[in-house]
Amino acid sequence: MSRITEVFLKKSNNVLNVYCTAGYPELNSTLTVMQALQNHGADLIELGMPYSDPLADGPIIQESSSIALQNGMTIQVLFEQLKDCRNTINVPIILMGYMNPILQYGFEAFCQKAVEVGVDGLILPDLPEYEFETMYGAMIKKYGLDFIFLITPETSETRIKKLDALSSGFLYAVSSSATTGNDKNFAEVEKYLQNLQQMHLKNPIMVGFGIKDHATFTAACKYSNGAIIGSAYIKALSSSVDIETGTKNFLQNIIK
Repeated sequence: MSRITEVFLKKSNNVLNVYCTAGYPELNSTLTVMQALQNHGADLIELGMPYSDPLADGPIIQESSSIALQNGMTIQVLFEQLKDCRNTINVPIILMGYMNPILQYGFEAFCQKAVEVGVDGLILPDLPEYEFETMYGAMIKKYGLDFIFLITPETSETRIKKLDALSSGFLYAVSSSATTGNDKNFAEVEKYLQNLQQMHLKNPIMVGFGIKDHATFTAACKYSNGAIIGSAYIKALSSSVDIETGTKNFLQNIIK
């Protein structure tokens, strides 16, 4: 059983997954940020691998990726930073990124190294379903990594069920067909989440995009197992002098 699955067995709702960009705000901030997230209530850590053309990300995460790249963050550097992370980090770690730099690194080598350093799952928004089924899924499974697909309000029921069958860990329900960081009217999102709940899918549902405070976190969790926060946390980090204090204050306002 994966660490991700264990989280949902222990805590079936209000699960909090927080996204942070590796190498932000400083190159060597990665583990400090991860430790602070674990210390103050994050159930899952989604670690973004910075990329120059992050198609699913809004301006805040794009800027953090740009800064991280300028700082010198690469996949190789990230793996070096994570090699001893399991000495102190107990929560599941999910790597979120894009195929181009992973293919340059070597897909199987990437999966193997990810497992070696303690990674539990992958979110790769630009890996198509067909290529997952025919090329990469078997390799991901070989190394015991969970793989999380994204769905949107426009995804058909047939496709949702297919992506649910292919996913493990959880299913990432994007609150709308937009980039990260945009405000959402969660009254409009509610029906979408209710429909997902009524489908009795295999995987837990985590809601992402537009969750930024206690009110939106609570609304997102009403008809799901939990929520994913990214842009709002990156923004909080950018205005914090101290990572530990900034993370504590931010998460206390989410899960109060």
